[in-house]
Amino acid sequence: MSMTEPAPAPAPTRRFGLGAARGTALLPESSLAGRALVIVIAIMAFLASLAAGAVELVAEASNDWTASVSREMTIQIRPRAGRDIEADLRRASDIARRAPGITDVRIYTRKEAESLLEPWLGTGLQLGDLPVPRLVVFKVSDPAAVDVAKIRTELGAIPAASLDDHRVWLARLAAMANTLVLIGLVVLVLVLTAMALAIAFATRGAMAGNREIIDVLHLVGAEDRFIAREFQRHFLRLGLRGGAIGGGLAIAAFLIAGLLAARLIATPGGDQIEALFGAFALRWPGYLAIIAIAGLVALITAVVSRTTVFRNLRGLD
Repeated sequence: MSMTEPAPAPAPTRRFGLGAARGTALLPESSLAGRALVIVIAIMAFLASLAAGAVELVAEASNDWTASVSREMTIQIRPRAGRDIEADLRRASDIARRAPGITDVRIYTRKEAESLLEPWLGTGLQLGDLPVPRLVVFKVSDPAAVDVAKIRTELGAIPAASLDDHRVWLARLAAMANTLVLIGLVVLVLVLTAMALAIAFATRGAMAGNREIIDVLHLVGAEDRFIAREFQRHFLRLGLRGGAIGGGLAIAAFLIAGLLAARLIATPGGDQIEALFGAFALRWPGYLAIIAIAGLVALITAVVSRTTVFRNLRGLD
């Protein structure tokens, strides 16, 4: 070879790693499969965050319902022939006022009692000839000080008088709320399980697509921990990205829902929403739960990918 001829350029070498500064990526993050997996993770994180937020809303609403219902009791007096119902109402209200732990005793007028039947019977009905029960409603300032048995005993002297402390309603309310919370938690677990299975299949597909490279890494002495760490870093970044996107969309959805519910206040639909979910505003524990789920999604992604790589490498060995 002549001294004036340039030396041939060295053949390009391929380095194995996931960082851009370490050479050609073993699993390029900009690949179509990587982008698709980020979308899948984001959708799963969004659904899981919605389930967690719904559980938080139901739990908060249940606590508000329980606190509101447990702070009120009702004495119902049904009209009877030969009885002065107004006198019976005054006597029942006196019994309630004398009881410790009770405040704000109020006798409902007949018109108020009839208005309570309108949601079931409709408006415009003439109820003057019907024996509509009358109510004495009072607030409970100290539930521990109220002697319900003593009040019932004293009310026994008034015919057709009955005390409703809402215990049956509270038990049904608690059972319904607990069922909804359990359903939400089951949905959350199922979504996270489905995401873990998707990550496992994606990891197996990535390993199958890079089988030759993995074989070369084994030949040059790379340990299974090195290969698993490379896959784990790759999928951890995808999990963080997908979890952040899904969690951010869920937070935005709850914020928008809260703003819409605030605009619907004082409308029939808004009153129903407020009765069921309060202000329909997710409090800070709910947002913390969504952030925690986004982190959990990334953690599950990394752990599942690492575990899948180890299992497949043992099978290759």
